Amino acid sequence: MGDYDADLPPGFRFFPSDEELVVHFLRRKASHLPCQPNIIPTLDLHLFDPWDLNGNALQGGNQVWYFFSRNAQHRATPSGCWSPVGISENITNGDQHVGVKKTLVFFFGENKTNWVMHEYHLLDAINASTSNTRRSSSKKRSNPRTETNKWIICRVYDSSCGSQSSFQDGGRELSCLDEVFLSFDDLDEVSLPD
Repeated sequence: MGDYDADLPPGFRFFPSDEELVVHFLRRKASHLPCQPNIIPTLDLHLFDPWDLNGNALQGGNQVWYFFSRNAQHRATPSGCWSPVGISENITNGDQHVGVKKTLVFFFGENKTNWVMHEYHLLDAINASTSNTRRSSSKKRSNPRTETNKWIICRVYDSSCGSQSSFQDGGRELSCLDEVFLSFDDLDEVSLPD
């Protein structure tokens, strides 16, 4: 796949909340409805290491990429694999649960890296996959609703180069340079001996 070019206007910034990713993008993709604007590309997660996403996925800010992919149990890439960490979080829209966010960390061989992926699933997709495993194998007909719920949306970032909390509070993301300048403010607060 060549370089991804979303043809976005100058100054465009993409910082969606977890709820917006699930409700406004993933739900539409899973339902085969057009996303307006159609800016998030579809990638095969198995073909890309995290450092290869630049130019292939939508860059939402400093070192943050977004893309759709098919849901898969195994998340191996050419150089490593994504491994789940922590507990999945529920995504709500008002008082209704609409999705789940899973956090994964990239391992290069046996070495843990700073690459983090948030994988967003529709709540229907989790319920559908659970019910599919319970069905008898004699029924081979595919359910169109189940087929459409095999999509996920991914947010990938390098945790050593920005603040994860900026995704959760909907605020601006800090760049590595911003964090360096903020650390200078901490130095100003230190009183020097006379």
